[in-house]
Amino acid sequence: MRFDVNEFRRLGHRAIELAADHLEGLAAKPVFQRMQESEREAILKSPLGNSGISSDEILDFLSDKILRHPMGNGHPRFLGWVNSPPDPMGVLMDLLAAAMNPSCAGGDHAAIYLEHCVIRWLMELLEFPRDGSYGLLVSGGSAASLTALAAARHRIFRDRGMDVRKQGSGALSLRLYASTETHTCIQKALEILGLGSDAISWIETNGDGRIRLDLLRSAIRDERERVPFCVVGNAGTVARGAIDHLDGIADIAREFGLWFHVDGAYGAVGRLDAKAAPAYQGMERGDSIALDPHKWLSVPVECGCVLVRDGKLLRDTFSLVPPYVRTEPGKGIGNLPWFAEYGFQQTRGFRALKLWATLAHEGRQQIAARIAKHNELARYLEQRIEASPDLELCSNGVLSIVCFRCRPHGASSDEDALNALNKEVMERMQSAGVAFITGAMLGGRFVLRACILHYATTERDLDIMLDALRAAAASVLNVK
Repeated sequence: MRFDVNEFRRLGHRAIELAADHLEGLAAKPVFQRMQESEREAILKSPLGNSGISSDEILDFLSDKILRHPMGNGHPRFLGWVNSPPDPMGVLMDLLAAAMNPSCAGGDHAAIYLEHCVIRWLMELLEFPRDGSYGLLVSGGSAASLTALAAARHRIFRDRGMDVRKQGSGALSLRLYASTETHTCIQKALEILGLGSDAISWIETNGDGRIRLDLLRSAIRDERERVPFCVVGNAGTVARGAIDHLDGIADIAREFGLWFHVDGAYGAVGRLDAKAAPAYQGMERGDSIALDPHKWLSVPVECGCVLVRDGKLLRDTFSLVPPYVRTEPGKGIGNLPWFAEYGFQQTRGFRALKLWATLAHEGRQQIAARIAKHNELARYLEQRIEASPDLELCSNGVLSIVCFRCRPHGASSDEDALNALNKEVMERMQSAGVAFITGAMLGGRFVLRACILHYATTERDLDIMLDALRAAAASVLNVK
């Protein structure tokens, strides 16, 4: 491999043009298009030759085979899952981060201090206590929750005079409490930690998707088989954006001496909307918070974050520093404690740069205004649905997720039939490419789900989505 600075500049200009054309043209294209089998095969069976191909051929392949088939989340009418468009500044920062290519395990170099900076910014945005706490960037909410729950497990063992790092999880049978609407990453985390999915006590929710505090308290009080160690509160569930009574959960966690983990992967930053902020009271009392800047903050994937109140405990949970990377402050590359001692990654990418640029470029006021705008658009969509006799509103929240069902005139009122109808309507909409929505299960019913995260989405886009929905429903009923 040879580095030619002039060739690098030429290719960089071409790559930037491809990226700019891609981002500029998304709104005029279908939101999503299924790939032809031949297009899939062209990628799947692309051979690795004995001799390399030219740089221009690589960019040609990218232009012809990859950029033509995006996921769709860059389009203003992509309303599926919790996938945002990439902030343009973040896109550029990925290039510069790759050019530096540092390992952010630790050390005395700029990338490390920038990560400490953005962690502080996130703590300030969420009003999370900074004294003695610690945070680090991870791949996403799943890794954030896994990291936090490992610390929670470590604490309950430590408090009983045991060492989970030596004895293993099997030495103590633990119990975690979470609502039935909690994301599956919590279950995955317990399985990875060796606690097993049976360690979860699933607590029913009330009509708006919030955990029932009475059932939570009684489940902990009446526990006989395992040792309670953690309760999870949701700051915006993935299905409907419900925010648990976080202050009430914090009270119960304190009453029973449990770790209080807040899953705010999607919704934690929703507290920046002044109208939604009261619903977040108590989030700052969490022992840990998981959040995903690559969701509502539009930082390019991957960029998750975990915040832990007891930084020393987090270090005790993970630190296993071999002699060859031990450093001393002020000597060599040593200075601050290494991030690698606070999580399970050793080599870590420079995620902080794109997060820093995205936040710095927008600023607190603009970030808050964009989040408030998304929530207002969700309320507009709810009003449109409630005013439509062929639609049924299935959620009533404060964040940017809306759940609803299609109930056209002449459709069967049988619940199984309505579930099947709405699922088929969703699939036809996705394939048509006019607007993209996904589904969720609420109370055993399949519902349609719109999640508004795009900076350019307007009321007109939501109107177009409803028109596409009705067209899809009509086509389904005509076929039947």
